[in-house]
Amino acid sequence: MSRSYTMSAVRGAAERAVMLVREHLKREDPDSRIHDVQNDPRFQHRGVDLIWERSPDQLLGVEVKGDRRASRKGNYFFELVSNLEKNTPGCFLYSTADVLAYVFLQSLEVHELPLVTTRTWFLSRASDFPLRHTRTSLGKEGYTTVGAIVPVRELLKCVPSARYTRLEAKAIQPARSA
Repeated sequence: MSRSYTMSAVRGAAERAVMLVREHLKREDPDSRIHDVQNDPRFQHRGVDLIWERSPDQLLGVEVKGDRRASRKGNYFFELVSNLEKNTPGCFLYSTADVLAYVFLQSLEVHELPLVTTRTWFLSRASDFPLRHTRTSLGKEGYTTVGAIVPVRELLKCVPSARYTRLEAKAIQPARSA
């Protein structure tokens, strides 16, 4: 089964996810600095959205994924092919980030997945997980994304350094205009 989305809906979910992750990381380490590098070409091809500067010696790349639906079903959607029509790899496979911050937008959960460990675990059993397609519309055109459906419980059990936080709705600040 394939789901269909519009580009504006995808962008809206991504923007909200980044905002939630920024606030979450700042609450986790109030003295840290967070740099948004989503539009910086030096980081775009690396699959890094944020740089989390926890100290001058500790810089962590963070890839943010916002999921509007999967929390009800308890699954991650790991993007393996970004654009099937152009045969471009998915961010889950090429990102050089240290952390995949996977946000379930409906349930307000931020899952911090150590990307290299998570990817290694996934690749060793990739055939165990079903693939799903989503279609994103760009006017009359569009593209298909392919991802693996991975149960949250299984990953959290098998990747001990993965963790999640349920955010409190009252603690979330509305997005501010620049």
